[in-house]
This record gives sequence, C-alpha cells and structure tokens, in this order.
Amino acid sequence: MGTCALGCGVTPQLDKIGQPLKPADEIRLRDVTIAYGGHPAVHHISGAFSPGSLTAILGPNGAGKSSLLKGLAGLKPLSGGRIDFGTLRRQDIGYLPQQSECDRTFPVSVQDFVALGAVARVGLFRAISRSDHDRARSALARVGLQGFERRILSELSTGQFQRVLFARLIVQDTPIILLDEPFNAVDARTTDDLIAMVRDWHRQSRTVIIVLHDNELARRLCPTSLVIARDILAWGPTQDALSANVLARARQMAEAWDDNAPVCAGPDDLRPDAA
Repeated sequence: MGTCALGCGVTPQLDKIGQPLKPADEIRLRDVTIAYGGHPAVHHISGAFSPGSLTAILGPNGAGKSSLLKGLAGLKPLSGGRIDFGTLRRQDIGYLPQQSECDRTFPVSVQDFVALGAVARVGLFRAISRSDHDRARSALARVGLQGFERRILSELSTGQFQRVLFARLIVQDTPIILLDEPFNAVDARTTDDLIAMVRDWHRQSRTVIIVLHDNELARRLCPTSLVIARDILAWGPTQDALSANVLARARQMAEAWDDNAPVCAGPDDLRPDAA
C-alpha cells in the first residue's frame, strides 16, 4: 500500500462512488501476534471478519486495537501467525488513520489531498486525471465540504479534516474499510454525519472494521464486536461481546499487564517439530 506525503495510506477506487460492491472475501486471522521491540501488543488472535460485516474493535487503552488494525492494513509487520485475505489484494483496503498520524503542515489543497485516493490506481508517476478530480469534488460535497476545495489542510478544524479523510475514502471506493477511532475529538454534528456514512458503506456490502473506545456507540452502530486486551476476550454479536463479565475481565487484564513481557509461544511454536 502506498503512503502519501502526510503519512496516510492511499488505495485505489474499485467502482463508481457510492455503488454497492461485490462482497469481499472473509479476512481470516490465524494466530496473529504483533510486537513492538519484542514486547507483545497483540497475542495469538484467531478468527474471521465475515464479508460485508461491520465490526467494532474495542478494549482498554493499550489493548492493541490500533496495532491490530495496522496489521490488517499491512502497515505493521506480524511477529507471528498470518492473515489470509482470499482473493483480496492490499490495494483493496482503505485505511483511515488517527489524525495524530497525519502531518497537516504539508502544503496541499483539500481537493488535491482527496484526489490522492486514486494514486495507487494511476501510479505515482502519472498525473491525476480530470475525472479523478471530479470524483474528489463530488466526495467533498457528499461530506458537506463543497467550497473547501482550494483550502490548505492546515486551515481546517479537526472535524473538517476528519470529513476530508472520509472524502478520500469515498474516492478510494474499496471493499474493505479500516477506521481507527474516526469519531475521536470531533463535534457531535460531524460524528452523526460520519456515522451515517459508515452505515451507508455497510449497506453497500463493504467490510468495515472500526476501532472505537465508546462501548455505547458500538452497541448502536456495529452488529459485531471484537473485544481484546492483547488477547481475544470476545468476538461475536455486540450485545454478547460487551457483556458486563467481558468488560470486567478486560479491566482486570489491563491492570495486570507487564509491558516488559516477551512474546510467548503460540500453538505452532509448541509443536515437537518447531524450531
């Protein structure tokens, strides 16, 4: 997956903006472990995101939610296990990072930034076409930013920039959409508008995986939830996954974390023939 000058992944469009796509393959995690400096952020995660599902990833701070999302996006290498995408390519994944990961000081206009959603399709060394800029303007109108095309990113408010990031995802038009805390620190009106867009993507049979810290929002928005505290605590219907017992276990596990723990052995490492 390419990366724009602002440090945000870019992927190509696959169909007309806003049109239903053929459901993607399932995304299957097989004993996935992700570590930083040899210390585990996520251990031994196994399971599958169903085609066309809308899934929240929840858990306490430091649970590995964003690390898992980066692993799915191909932005963080796995320390163990694998992720099977079926016939999907990395280019079929749209990723929205947290705003803190984007350098908004780069002097680029709002329209040009949104049009970067087409870069992976046309290539880094080919010009963005007029039709791609038309798509960018259409996407900006859809997120309520018509008239902002010539503004510079650094001039935008937090909520306006989040709308711009969603507009770029519209141009990308991928069957898989990964969102890392997309409603964090934005105003209520922007949150409501962006939630409506997530629901539209779900109705279009896109697979949407979204990191949230708000359990009540997950209950309203996402039919399925994955609760992690570095390990899986629950993965299934949101009302079951966010039970009082699961949330209590998540708190207890967070209090007991050892940030200096080494990566532990997974099932494959315990086989007699493992190296």
